[in-house]
Amino acid sequence: MGEGSPLLEVRNLTVSYQREPVLRSVSFACDAGQIVGIIGPNGAGKSTLLKAILGLIPRESGEVFVAGRPLEDVRGRIAYVPQREEVDWDFPITALDVVLMGRYRRMGIGRRPTRADRQAAHTELARVGLAAFAGARIGELSGGQQQRVFFARALAQEADLLFLDEPFVG
Repeated sequence: MGEGSPLLEVRNLTVSYQREPVLRSVSFACDAGQIVGIIGPNGAGKSTLLKAILGLIPRESGEVFVAGRPLEDVRGRIAYVPQREEVDWDFPITALDVVLMGRYRRMGIGRRPTRADRQAAHTELARVGLAAFAGARIGELSGGQQQRVFFARALAQEADLLFLDEPFVG
């Protein structure tokens, strides 16, 4: 990736809902190894900022660069843990399957997980203290356990950038 460039750079990001700006000309940069928190009251635009940076919602204007390259070119190097309410907890999937989703970009479309992918998923579940819950349905886990499964998924992705939306809830 681009040497000398910040790991993440956001330039003049503006986001509007129904033509009403909620974020205006946000710019900042973060270097590798930094831990950055976004603090503010409910409704201040914290989640909107994360989603706009990630391209999950449209930006009215602005650019996002990862190591000097446009976000679109390096999307696979970013992992995201969404807020709990953005997940369908009734979907019939196990904790292990959720963590394996973090490996999909490495596996390729239509490919089945290899032994190495399964081992990586088990390793990350163990790292978050949930090895014993690999076969449990995600909806049967507590809120904190669900959050840790999604964190394990992000770790299994082996990304350069990790975005956590309300990581301490649950």
